[in-house]
Amino acid sequence: MYRAPRGTSDILPEEQAYWRYVEEKVVELCQLYGYERIDSPAFEDTRLFARSVGEGTDIVEKEMYTFTDKGGNLLTLRPEGTAPVCRAYLEHGLHNRPQPVKLYYIAPIFRYERPQAGRYRQHYQFGCEAIGDDDPALDAEVIEMAWRFFQSVNLHHLTLQLNSIGCKRCRPGYLNTLKDYYASHTEELCADCKVRLVRNPLRLLDCKRPACQRIADAAPRSSDHLCPECQSHFTRLQRYLSLLEIPFALNHRLVRGLDYYTRTVFEIQPENGGAQSTLVGGGRYDDLIEELGGRPTPAIGYAMGIERIILNLKEQHIPVPPLPGAQVFIAHLGDEAREEAIKLASRLRRAGTAVILATGSKSLKAQLRQANRLGARYALILGEDELKSGTASLRDMTTSQQSLIHLSELPGALK
Repeated sequence: MYRAPRGTSDILPEEQAYWRYVEEKVVELCQLYGYERIDSPAFEDTRLFARSVGEGTDIVEKEMYTFTDKGGNLLTLRPEGTAPVCRAYLEHGLHNRPQPVKLYYIAPIFRYERPQAGRYRQHYQFGCEAIGDDDPALDAEVIEMAWRFFQSVNLHHLTLQLNSIGCKRCRPGYLNTLKDYYASHTEELCADCKVRLVRNPLRLLDCKRPACQRIADAAPRSSDHLCPECQSHFTRLQRYLSLLEIPFALNHRLVRGLDYYTRTVFEIQPENGGAQSTLVGGGRYDDLIEELGGRPTPAIGYAMGIERIILNLKEQHIPVPPLPGAQVFIAHLGDEAREEAIKLASRLRRAGTAVILATGSKSLKAQLRQANRLGARYALILGEDELKSGTASLRDMTTSQQSLIHLSELPGALK
């Protein structure tokens, strides 16, 4: 028997109410903050991700789905959403629009990871990107937007983690300090961290192994090595978040897993969940547009996993509105009644009424049982007597009350 590939899942009809609920809240939120939707291809030139995400990152080295197409092009399924949006910003001249350009997406993301609850090899992300402004007030607005989203879906008991990792002027000095500190702990590091010490020392702070976490807890803090501009930016951001009454905790080990981040980085997590259960992560990437061939363009964004949001909605027992079902089920007895039922179903649908038409040759009792299981509000019954009188029996499936109604009156009566 064929099965879905490991790390993927089918979103069955009974799950769709959660997805519709989250997506509708996303659209409402983006409209409030002035974001417009963008959809990029599911695959891109592999060099885009190697250049933006960073060749020393786990994503590029271990997790990307990369293939050569029939034209000999090296392509990669989208492992994250920011780089494609930046590529589109450059390709379509969006720098000519009023800045910042505010864009959002809802898209599948592909990473070869170890599957676990809320983390799949194909998963879906909602992401926002604000490109073209370095004002810390924009950082505060972006963080507020993410925070308000969780309030809008009634998720509580969350914590906002915040840090600044500096810029290309002050970060090199900090990295030297960090490497000097770790040089005396080399033998205690895991195999991955020994490689990170050489290739990507900032990621040492992000290791999830307990032994490495103990070392990272006492490591030098990036916030203590910021240049005056980065320090001013970070101080003003904290001030603005306080004005917005958004609680936050400074976390010197927060660096995020992508090389393009600068200055502000943040995550929102369940209070007792830790980094492995992060619901949203993001930050500034002021150098990325330039790295991809554009002029210097500051930017900030975030992404959140929809599966993890739904998982938390279920864990906190938060109800979501059910999807609208069929309003009317048409049952029929006999070939003539079947033909009339086919015409009637079409007429009602054209009038805007959701209809399910019985198929097969089930008994009336079986048809009504099916109507009940499908959650239909009403059942219309057509038989010999109804055909003779030009009527249908209208049965309220909630109260079991039944009455005759003329076929010509049906669309208006059901409305």
